[in-house]
Amino acid sequence: MIFLFEFIKICDKIIFMDKKVVLITGATGGIGREVTCKFVRAGYHAILVYHSNAFIANSLKNSLKDVSVYKCNLKSINKIEEMLNDIYSKFDKIDVLINCAGISHFGLIQDTTQEDYNSLFDSNVKSTIFVTKYVAKSMITHKEGNIINISSMWGKVGSSMESLYSATKGAINALTLSLAKELGPSNIRVNAVCPGLIDTKMNSELDDETIKSIVDSTPLNRIGKPEDVANLCLFLASEDAGFITGQLITIDGGLTL
Repeated sequence: MIFLFEFIKICDKIIFMDKKVVLITGATGGIGREVTCKFVRAGYHAILVYHSNAFIANSLKNSLKDVSVYKCNLKSINKIEEMLNDIYSKFDKIDVLINCAGISHFGLIQDTTQEDYNSLFDSNVKSTIFVTKYVAKSMITHKEGNIINISSMWGKVGSSMESLYSATKGAINALTLSLAKELGPSNIRVNAVCPGLIDTKMNSELDDETIKSIVDSTPLNRIGKPEDVANLCLFLASEDAGFITGQLITIDGGLTL
C-alpha cells in the first residue's frame, strides 16, 4: 500500500513536469483571477492560493481545468510552510511566483489602530516575505525562477488617507529591489508590478466623483482593467523579459507622471 501511494505521487509529478507551474496568492481577487486565466491560457499549470472565497477558487478550477487550489491563512508562517511542503510533494518545482495577496485600508493616520497595522502588514508584507522564503529556497536549488510582487503606485508616491497601505506597498518595493540583488546570482528574476486604479472590488469603496477625478487626471483617460496587470505579469514571466529584474513597473495610465 505504501509503495502504491508513493507510485501515485511520482505519477502525479510526471503529469505536471511537461508544464511550467505558477503559484498565485490572492488568486480569488480581481487581479488574481485575471492573472490565473492569463497564465493557464498561456500553457501554465496554476496553483491558486486563497483564504476565504472558496466559491471563486473552485469556479476557476472547474472552468480552467489546469488548476490546483489551496486554502491557506497567509498570516500564519506555519500554515504557509505546511502548504508549501504539500505543494512540493506534488510538484517538482514552481517556475513563477506571483505574490498577489493583499488588503487595502482607508483612514487618517490619527485613527489608525494597532489592529489595523497588524492586519495590513501581516496580509500584505508578512505573507509575501514568507511565501517567497520557501519558494525561493527551491528556486535556488534549481538555479532558475521568477518572482513577481503585486505592489501599488501608492508604494512609490504615497497616498493621502492610505498611509498605512502605502507603507506596506513601499515595503514590498524595497523587498523586490533587495531580492533582485540577492537572488540574481541564482538566475532568479524579481520584479514588482505597481498598478494604479484598477477596476476591482478593492476599489469599490470609491464613489463616482472620486473615480471621475482620477480618470480626468489620467493621460489615458480611463481606469485600469485586471487584464492590463495580467498582461504585464505574463510578459515579465516570459523569456522576452529575460534581462529584466529589480524593476518597480508602474501601470497606471500615466496618472503619476
